[in-house]
Amino acid sequence: MLVNILMLGDVAGSPGMSALFLGLQGLIKKYKVDFCVVNGENAAGGFGICEDDYYNMKKYGADVITSGNHIWQKNEIFPLLDSKDDLLRPLNYPKGVIGHGLCTVKKNGVTYSVISLQGRVDMPVTDCPFKTVKETIERIKKTSDVILVDFHAESTIEKEAMGFFLDGSVSAIVGTHTHIQTMDEKILPKGSGYITDLGLTGVHTGVIGSNPEISIERQLTQIPMKSEILDEAGEIQGVLLTVDTDSSLCTKIVRI
Repeated sequence: MLVNILMLGDVAGSPGMSALFLGLQGLIKKYKVDFCVVNGENAAGGFGICEDDYYNMKKYGADVITSGNHIWQKNEIFPLLDSKDDLLRPLNYPKGVIGHGLCTVKKNGVTYSVISLQGRVDMPVTDCPFKTVKETIERIKKTSDVILVDFHAESTIEKEAMGFFLDGSVSAIVGTHTHIQTMDEKILPKGSGYITDLGLTGVHTGVIGSNPEISIERQLTQIPMKSEILDEAGEIQGVLLTVDTDSSLCTKIVRI
């Protein structure tokens, strides 16, 4: 059985949320999407997720919401991290941290497992993503028809290494965090879908969705001024995957 899966890049601020409101249902209908994963970690003004953002992303069509290092920037989301199975923080935070990094959903007879993972190169310190994710996959692979990994990381080397590390054991490994969509979507040698970065669901006329003047000033002065999301129309970026549930491997990957 073949299923179509939509995975979307970081939702940045109100323009990103508006893009989901205006466009996600259309994409789901156009591509006959069976399952949708959205990285929502920048939904609240570029930093974190608010409670309303979570409920709106669900209403717009997200089955599971992944995140990354910015998930901790809005305290109001903390209770939902514990209470909502479909809202993920990265898996490889230390034991005892609120929330969880794995969600398993059964939808229309298909069991989907989604893992949110965070890199360590130029990122906040976490447990080893490679060892952590491998142990989890070994535990869930026999009961999952589809396994999807959102690897939220800065380093292209780390992302590509993760792709080959997991090739054949998951349906797809997709990168997030940089807000720049890469053009290297592919099916790896052992059958897993891969892209280094899904891109940005938000404004594409600035610097990774933000005001370029502030970004330039930060570079000139080295003062860590807070970025501001541009108040312009946003666009959706991500990939459409086709996965064979019999093999749990990817048969097609296309950029959106």
